[in-house]
Amino acid sequence: MPEVITDTSPIQYLYQINQLNLLPTLYGQVRMPQAVAYELTQGRAQGILLPNLTFLSWITLCSVPSSILIPDLPNLGAGEREALSLATTIPDSLVILDDALARGYAQQLNIPITGTLGVLLKSKQSGYVDAIAPLLDELDALNFRLASATRAAVLKLANE
Repeated sequence: MPEVITDTSPIQYLYQINQLNLLPTLYGQVRMPQAVAYELTQGRAQGILLPNLTFLSWITLCSVPSSILIPDLPNLGAGEREALSLATTIPDSLVILDDALARGYAQQLNIPITGTLGVLLKSKQSGYVDAIAPLLDELDALNFRLASATRAAVLKLANE
């Protein structure tokens, strides 16, 4: 199984639709850069519904030294930059992120990626989730950016 590294948004959205348990179920331990932990802590302090990381034993917090930070990734948040940088140091790692720009950089760097939708789809295919459509509706209610064509493609892959 690859080493899995997460960005902020998959943690946020999976938590908000009560599906965060899918990450340890599918991947075991998940690495989280310190910048992602910071973003989640800041969000909680602002009243956003986010998990308390101290209760997630399956999360391994990782410092990303400045010496390995990828330079020149314009318009990326600190969490995305650290997640991609960490992935460059771990062969065959998988990064879970949703941001389109970050996904584009990951592809340029040949870093395997998935996102919140990929986690839900894998969960359905593995029998951990009965149906994805209601979860997509919940994500939509949270203003998760999901194009109708992408929604249709995910539902087709899920046989829904």
